[in-house]
Amino acid sequence: MSSARIWREIAQRYRLQGSKCAKCGTATFPPRSSCPKCRSSEMKLYLLPRSGKIVTYSLIHSAPDRFETNVPYPVALIELDDGTKITSQLTDCDGSQITVGMPVEMTVRRIREESPSGIIVYGYKFRPKLKMGQQKST
Repeated sequence: MSSARIWREIAQRYRLQGSKCAKCGTATFPPRSSCPKCRSSEMKLYLLPRSGKIVTYSLIHSAPDRFETNVPYPVALIELDDGTKITSQLTDCDGSQITVGMPVEMTVRRIREESPSGIIVYGYKFRPKLKMGQQKST
C-alpha cells in the first residue's frame, strides 16, 4: 500500500468515517458514492458510532501475507450502536473470552509495518467494552 493511500484513508481508519444516504438514512462503511438500499447518489460523510456488539466471530489460523505472526487472531462482525455492520479484528482479548452479543468499543492499534519503507500502519480494531469503574487486566 502506498503512503499516499494510507493518508487518504486516515478518516476511515482512525475515526470510523463512513457515509449516510440523505434520502433513506442507510449508513455504510467504508464510505460509498451510492446507497446500496435505494441507489441514491446523495451520500454524506458520517461518523459511525465507536461501540456496538459482536454478531459473530471467527479465529483466524491461516493468515494472509504480512499477518502470519499474529495467528491465531479473532475477527468479528460487529453491529454498531446505529445498526451499521462492519468487520474488524478484535484486540485485548483471546478467543476463549469472546461471546456473541459481547459489547465492544473501537480503539486504534498497530495493524502492520510496511517494508522496506518502514511505514507503520495503524487502524481501528475493537476490544471488549469496559464497564464503568472496571480496569483492564494486564
